[in-house]
Amino acid sequence: MTDARKTFSALKERTGEIADTELDEFWDALRPATIDFMIGEWAGGEFHTGHKANGFMKRLNWFGKTFHSATEAKPLICLDADGNKFSNTEAMKGEASLWMEEFRGEVTASMVYDGAPVHDHFKVVDDNAVLGIMNGKGAVVDGRHLYFYLERV
Repeated sequence: MTDARKTFSALKERTGEIADTELDEFWDALRPATIDFMIGEWAGGEFHTGHKANGFMKRLNWFGKTFHSATEAKPLICLDADGNKFSNTEAMKGEASLWMEEFRGEVTASMVYDGAPVHDHFKVVDDNAVLGIMNGKGAVVDGRHLYFYLERV
């Protein structure tokens, strides 16, 4: 198990609040993701940092994200009452696309929402996991980002 995977697993298992600075340090240690790397189906979760949006995804019954191609990204794959997956296009006013964008001085794969001023940036934990930071006018609250993760299905 790599150091990044050990840190990731420990952060995921944490029950208390995680400081933004701790997640920022982990982010800095990871390599940027590419668009090709992101293609596929991913299950997701969020890190509880005390961000005002913590819990929003749970209320949507969010499963994860699916990237069919750079131009066809489904950011909010949710589960209905029967456990069936669907792309929730209402919550963020559409779907998304993948781009290579600069964030914090590095160019990394980023998902740009079609109907909201939000960009999700990704860095690689290992072949099966990424750390994500939600950024943009509609995502940064009180100067804070929302931190989440995706694991390849």
